[in-house]
Amino acid sequence: MRVMHVITRMIIGGAQENTLFNCIDLRERFGDEVVLVTGPAEGPEGDLLRQGRAGGLDVCLVPNLRRSISPRNDIAAFYHLKGLISDIRPDVVHTHSAKAGFLGRRAAWAESVPVIVHTVHGAPFHPYQSWLARIAFRQCERTAASWCHKMISVADAMSQLMIEARVAPPEKFVTIYSGMNVEPFLAADESRFGTRERFGFEGNHIVIGKIARLFNLKGHADLICAARKVVDINPDARFLLVGDGVLRQSLERRIADFGLTDHFVLTGLVPPEEVPGLLGAMDVLVHTSLREGLARALPQALIAGKPVVSYDIDGAREVVIDGRTGFLVPPGCISVLADRIGRLASCSEARRRMGDAGRMLFTEQFRHETMTSRIRQLYQQLLGRV
Repeated sequence: MRVMHVITRMIIGGAQENTLFNCIDLRERFGDEVVLVTGPAEGPEGDLLRQGRAGGLDVCLVPNLRRSISPRNDIAAFYHLKGLISDIRPDVVHTHSAKAGFLGRRAAWAESVPVIVHTVHGAPFHPYQSWLARIAFRQCERTAASWCHKMISVADAMSQLMIEARVAPPEKFVTIYSGMNVEPFLAADESRFGTRERFGFEGNHIVIGKIARLFNLKGHADLICAARKVVDINPDARFLLVGDGVLRQSLERRIADFGLTDHFVLTGLVPPEEVPGLLGAMDVLVHTSLREGLARALPQALIAGKPVVSYDIDGAREVVIDGRTGFLVPPGCISVLADRIGRLASCSEARRRMGDAGRMLFTEQFRHETMTSRIRQLYQQLLGRV
């Protein structure tokens, strides 16, 4: 079949890796004709396609397709997308992210594409917006939902959130977990000692990691606050922040103000292929984001055999099973966050037991081959109805 994927930008991020794996799998495993349509990869997160990971994938750049709202750019991007769809005549248009999801679905609907699918990686409306922005984004999603045949959620929690917001009825949603290459995570500990030495961690250090852009709503400030309490009880605790972003300088100042400079390492931007080794260097992963569909770092850590302490948001509870694969914490509750991190930092047996449980439960579920097979089956089912 001929498939067009449309995404706002191919930065280094979970939704982008999900999309790239899906495109490459469809092409290499099923022989489908696949084109990836994207806007410029702007921002400090880096360009995923510049790392040569796209291989021979056909990529079309739409210069006006940008994350920020701009009537001039948005109208130009819409007509560019409409023209591409008219020229390529795909059997399936599969959109990702808010802007590409809205414009891509509208363009595909206008061109009478047989099957239009949208993946919900995370809702564009959330409680941390102004009420006006929340209402506007929710209405945009309701409108765009009428221009597609099915919506894929990366977690059951995303479907529930969209259903409660009356974006679309329950029958329009299906959950397909975001896929990845699990093999490097299964082998994460092979580079443990070398990676720890590279960042100055000693054998007695308990390394608590966080993998996320240094950006608003990612919760780094909460982790730094909790770290003070953890270090008071366990001076061997060290914190490894993987990622970069606009908040780096302010977070570094906060760490210094708390007297924690010797306990924190910030890696800056790293390519995705380095993430397994970084997880191997960790003993615990912490996830303090305040909103996220289902962060890829959670199953990645569990597949690597590392327990997770996570805020109880969105899809986190679908992989962080409280007391079994890690701990869930009420969002913003610093004292509970510090307590749960401290528990794992002080008990190697608990870390091993929870990490082993996570690896056993989620390795097969999160293989990218599993994801792509399910998505392609969905395409076939929908095409069969045409």
